[in-house]
Amino acid sequence: MEYLENELLKLGVAVRGAELSSIFDKKRNKELLWQADPTFWNRHAPVLFPIVGNVNKGVFKYKGKEYPMSSHGFARDMDFEFLEKTGNSVSFILKSDEEAKKKYPFDFELIITHILDGDTIRVRWEVINPSDTEPLYYSIGGHPAFNCPIFEDEKKTDYKVKFSKNSLKYSLIIQETREVDYENPNTLELKDGYLDIDEHLFDKDALIFDDCQVDEVSLCTPDGKPYITMNCEGFPSFGLWSKPSTKAHYVCLEPWIGRCDNKGFDGELPEKYCEQRLAPGQSKKTEYTIKIS
Repeated sequence: MEYLENELLKLGVAVRGAELSSIFDKKRNKELLWQADPTFWNRHAPVLFPIVGNVNKGVFKYKGKEYPMSSHGFARDMDFEFLEKTGNSVSFILKSDEEAKKKYPFDFELIITHILDGDTIRVRWEVINPSDTEPLYYSIGGHPAFNCPIFEDEKKTDYKVKFSKNSLKYSLIIQETREVDYENPNTLELKDGYLDIDEHLFDKDALIFDDCQVDEVSLCTPDGKPYITMNCEGFPSFGLWSKPSTKAHYVCLEPWIGRCDNKGFDGELPEKYCEQRLAPGQSKKTEYTIKIS
């Protein structure tokens, strides 16, 4: 574990998955990141790469071959190499090897950097295609889980999610196949942007918002005041999720570039919803932020 600290916050970042594993709020004297209780969900804030969500029938196709791929890809379960630490940032890198290429036939480098900037955490991903000849296709996403509630005398259902819009469209995942039912979207009508976290909100799994609808979203205490605000402007998709139990004291705010396959998708990897392409020698940086109020 590597740590970053200032007068407001102390962060912990694990080598496994380069995963943010602690956000300790000194002002409240409270841990704000879910601490991976395996009873409900055994992760903190995994980075999803090279796939976000599931691929149809558990395989993706590329150049006529099929490759098995587990949910959310493999990077979250791999030990990254320590790359660099500064006064307010820490970076880790994961590189493809022959074993990885058996299940994902691309050269890649993934650099994950966490930057502590006052009351804000900047999460930066850099995907690099080191190949001289072949393109790199990938998806990438965040999956941070935040404690909800944060005080012992409160319930998760006392809390709210606040969006920057009053009306949003969302899709659900078909549980039997893990496909996105994109042809049957739902409408979420909000008052002043607020969504109450009721006990049935996640009965049908995650709420998936496409088309760059979610640019800023907050978790709010019962009085409506934000304590976590995520800015993910420009991210094509966003997931809102928790285990459907009032005893699962967390809510995930998930900025995604790519997601589960659409219902009925049977194409090759480059045709996958929102799949990213890097030409040989190219790289791409993406960043979202978490502000503690």
